Amino acid sequence: MLRAQQRRRPLAGSIATAAIFMQSAMVLAEQGARSDTNMRYGVTDVSHRVYDLHMLSLWICVAIGVVVFGVMFYSIFAHRKSRGAVASHFHESTKLEIAWTVLPFVILLFMAIPATKTLTDIYNTDDAALDVRITGYQWKWKYSYPKDGVEYFSSLRTPRDEINNLAPKGENYLLDVDEPLVIPAGKKVRFLITAADVIHSWWMPDFSVKRDAIPGFVNESWAIVPEPGIYRGQCTELCGKEHGFMPIVVRVLPEGEFSAWIATRKEEAAKERELMSQSFTMEQTMERGKGVYEKVCAACHQPSGEGIPGAFPALKGSKIAMGPIEGHLNIVVHGKSGTAMAAFGAQLNEVDLAAVITYERNAWGNNVGDMLQPIDVANFKKGK
Repeated sequence: MLRAQQRRRPLAGSIATAAIFMQSAMVLAEQGARSDTNMRYGVTDVSHRVYDLHMLSLWICVAIGVVVFGVMFYSIFAHRKSRGAVASHFHESTKLEIAWTVLPFVILLFMAIPATKTLTDIYNTDDAALDVRITGYQWKWKYSYPKDGVEYFSSLRTPRDEINNLAPKGENYLLDVDEPLVIPAGKKVRFLITAADVIHSWWMPDFSVKRDAIPGFVNESWAIVPEPGIYRGQCTELCGKEHGFMPIVVRVLPEGEFSAWIATRKEEAAKERELMSQSFTMEQTMERGKGVYEKVCAACHQPSGEGIPGAFPALKGSKIAMGPIEGHLNIVVHGKSGTAMAAFGAQLNEVDLAAVITYERNAWGNNVGDMLQPIDVANFKKGK
């Protein structure tokens, strides 16, 4: 009688231990769902389903863990040698082997059915109301709206003083850009994702969208964002020294506001095209060139034009900036193989290329005195 009671006590203790473990897991999981340590719930229907699949898998793993560890703890305490337990001698059990083969299969099937349906929907980019082409560059994003003829670059807006610890960090440190991607709310938007140089990865956690941007390939994804707002993401593929400095910001507007925005951008694009055929004074070119340089070139060559010794050459007093203007134009348009100097011929239009090259040749005391016009750059690109 006493021995039977003693045997029941370890069993009761094991059950209590398993219950405590289960309760603790539930509390931790609940806390994780409300914190940044768990998967982002997101704002789209797909992101909600992905989150639900994640939590379903978590709870199945928790249940399996409780059963396995509960049996293990019970076996350790109830059948320990000090209680006189003697190991049983038996051979395989066909029923047991069938059970532990069929049960995992059923569990996997239970998980696979909703997962397969969600994956199928994730890759279904049909019937999109808007296409946006996303191109990764070192180290910025280019957004194009093919049907509307609108395209622009999105670059980090965090001041260099914050990055260099010369000023307090802002609220959206390394997560703010000068030109966010703009899309309409409640409409299916297809993202066509590629890269111009190395592999990048466009990740927007609130949309449950993450696609590699690979040169020469186009990966597709999509999202329907129900509510207007600002959403932030990052490049998640190590793509060079400025990898951490190419954030993603998506601005979702109501349909009417988006239509007004795209109309404004189309007008601006038309005005930019008109500028291609115009001539500018040195003062106009230098003013525009300074803005382009500070936005595109200063991160490497520094605002003072003195570069970073051992990493990026100085432009102040350099052979490139002080030499023939054709050579300067060639390296800016085509880049330099084997170095971090990217080709900006596809990143900047003719007006900005002419302006920034003129600025580099006449700033910081270089004072070469020559200048380029947009038509000069256009002819160079055409091989004239």
